[in-house]
Amino acid sequence: MKVAIVGASGAVGQEFLRVLDEQNFPIDELLLFGSSRSAGTTCKFKGKEITIKELQHNDDFKGVDIAFTSAGAGTSVAFADTITKYGAIMIDNSSAFRMDADVPLVVPEVNAADALNTPRNIIANPNCTTIQMVVALKAIENLSHIKRVHVSTYQAASGAGATAMAELENQYRQIVAGEEPTVAKFAYQLAFNLIPHVDVFLDNGYTKEEMKMYNETRKIMHSDVEVSATCVRVPVMRAHSESIWVETESPLTVEQARTAFASAPGVVLMDNPEKKEYPMPLFLAGKDPVYVGRIRKDLTNPCGLTFWCVSDQIKKGAALNAVQIAQYLIAKKK
Repeated sequence: MKVAIVGASGAVGQEFLRVLDEQNFPIDELLLFGSSRSAGTTCKFKGKEITIKELQHNDDFKGVDIAFTSAGAGTSVAFADTITKYGAIMIDNSSAFRMDADVPLVVPEVNAADALNTPRNIIANPNCTTIQMVVALKAIENLSHIKRVHVSTYQAASGAGATAMAELENQYRQIVAGEEPTVAKFAYQLAFNLIPHVDVFLDNGYTKEEMKMYNETRKIMHSDVEVSATCVRVPVMRAHSESIWVETESPLTVEQARTAFASAPGVVLMDNPEKKEYPMPLFLAGKDPVYVGRIRKDLTNPCGLTFWCVSDQIKKGAALNAVQIAQYLIAKKK
């Protein structure tokens, strides 16, 4: 198994290395690619130093089985043909191909079989906020069709990359020292603040991030579900949180929902308010699953439920989901 990582020096690229190691992914040869700026630097994998090569339009991907790409939509579009022309399956973490009809958009716990139909040798990894939400929604959908979802997200700095995480850390350091905080990655200071603005605003008043949740959820779940999202950046280092309201066709009890979440693949039920047990990003960063708690009946709708979920944005929201797609493909070929 010959594997490549494009964007190896970034936050998600580094997480790919950790996840591949943790999952004991079968790799005979690992190739790392990056920009001209990161080319020549090294990364350690299983005790070996691997030099990052500059991504170029050449034959470097000949013989590659799976290429994990996380270098931005522009790079993915520009290099897709180069990466896939010798048969490599490109599992892309950018937004470049997610809504293309001939590119499957996959969350293995929800629609793994879609990954088997790859006419362009490309599989899209969904947006991080969508991934954790649909893993949780699938448990409810199995009980009764979900008609509507309202979601507010509380998104960590990690969603904007390694430089954003460093900026948040630096801002706290500067503020404590009585200095003016540096603001470069976000529209405003994130430390001690919330920013109700993730990605660019569109003509309908929603942001691109919010519309991703609408469109991607429908594609992944093969559903007519309506999704209305408000995405907020919060001063958390990594792990996104979401407050989710669902309306189902038939009324469901809280106990039905708890049982469904407890047995759902990729979900951990953490719902014991009496003991103050509920998911929090501080304690769940670096973990694999989607954690669900605060499950309640919606007081305004007999067919409504509301719950809270937390998942590590860099892990399940990016690298782990992509690796799980690859694991599914390998299992199906055996």
